[in-house]
Amino acid sequence: MSSIALRTFDNTADDPQRRSPLVLGDQNLGSITETVCEIVERPRPPAIWYVLLTISGLLVLNLGAMVTYLIVTGVGVWGNTNPVGWAWDITNFVFWIGIGHAGTLISAILFLFRQGWRTSINRAAEAMTLFAVMCAGLYPGIHVGRVWVVYWMFPIPNQMQMWPQFRSPLMWDIFAISTYLTVSLLFWYTGLVPDLATLRDRSTSPIARRVFGFFALGWRGSARQWHRYERAYLLLAALSTPLVLSVHSVVSFDFATSQLPGWHTTIFPPYFVAGAIFGGFAMVVLLLVPVRSIFHLKHLITLRHLENMNKIIMATGMMVGYAYATEFFIAWYSGNTYELFTFFNRALGPYAWAYWAMIFCNVVSPQIFWFAWARRSIPVMYVVSILVTIGMWFERFVIIVSSLSRDFLPAAWYYYRPTYVDICTFAGTCGLFVFMFLLFCRFLPVIAIAEVKQVLPHDHDVAGHKISGNGAPADAIVGHAAPAH
Repeated sequence: MSSIALRTFDNTADDPQRRSPLVLGDQNLGSITETVCEIVERPRPPAIWYVLLTISGLLVLNLGAMVTYLIVTGVGVWGNTNPVGWAWDITNFVFWIGIGHAGTLISAILFLFRQGWRTSINRAAEAMTLFAVMCAGLYPGIHVGRVWVVYWMFPIPNQMQMWPQFRSPLMWDIFAISTYLTVSLLFWYTGLVPDLATLRDRSTSPIARRVFGFFALGWRGSARQWHRYERAYLLLAALSTPLVLSVHSVVSFDFATSQLPGWHTTIFPPYFVAGAIFGGFAMVVLLLVPVRSIFHLKHLITLRHLENMNKIIMATGMMVGYAYATEFFIAWYSGNTYELFTFFNRALGPYAWAYWAMIFCNVVSPQIFWFAWARRSIPVMYVVSILVTIGMWFERFVIIVSSLSRDFLPAAWYYYRPTYVDICTFAGTCGLFVFMFLLFCRFLPVIAIAEVKQVLPHDHDVAGHKISGNGAPADAIVGHAAPAH
């Protein structure tokens, strides 16, 4: 691609008098609809889509095989043992819950703050939330091994007279995550309704028209429907915002309310939330960089969108680094020898390799985003996003495994190693996540059509002819400029 073409997709210039546009090229309402709907309507997706779907599909089959083996054989096939009773299962659970945070953050909080740059990325990020929570929800379901008695976890009478312990944060987890999933699903679906109606009206297949029509809920785009839609969307955004903060806070209580050194700390709720946003945004970059390239969406998912996300990654990365330092300070300042030993053990003990990998990935690597060229470089941001994703997984591993492997009884100390079932199960959930996301990209609008149209410069009519605010030709008005976003 020539340098001229590359500059066409660069809207990152900092002009204090006028912000760069969020949609590039000579776009109008019709071309936005055409671009997004064409992904769903084209007879065949790009070849790379089939390749990725095949690989992720094989990983999903592997996941099914591992889960079946676990249920048939028991949880002994995992590497968990005394004193490391929690290891890869809870590490992966917390990792996926964290990934699921950024979608609702982009959709809800940025919507409430009227951040127009969210419009090109919120739909994919919301979908990412649902698929990540789906992967996370798998682990509580299978960690008991005997899934046929999993109903004992629900507050219903049974022959054992067993009831859930409502004072346990593990129970709060169930309510927090199920509420978060429900609200996120409603929020995602509500935003989809106008776009589903667009697909319905454009569809030439009777079956597709019926399917899209069913899920479009009779949407006709009347003024009353738009009024109700915007009210509902605003209410769901307001409802989702505290959930973003509460879900990972509740997950952190699983650890913070225990008496184990390394876990028993009050910093965990804000620390977990910042880490979840940090890792979630890295995953959004990781997904959207190939999506914008494969489906030719560089004029809608622009460098400015990616640069803004990189700024958030850098900011939240520093928060996470501050939390790491605070943990060490509190361990020293508290005078608790067990707490101090735990943190020295993290940095210098048998899992020091994991700790320093976490520090490099989460604290050091995002610092390159202080440089504007790095925030705007696709290869650099992609490598950093991969490192952050790996680092956030290591963060959970370090917290959980390094604390458990050195408990109060030195004779019981144990070096945990995952089994192939642990590794293949996690690889399977990664495959499930990518598989679902690929299906979403192919069969649903990956970009919120109606919302992107709201950030278009208001100087085009539907046919793409330039007009002024009162319908006069634009070139008749001296100094007419598109409004800043």
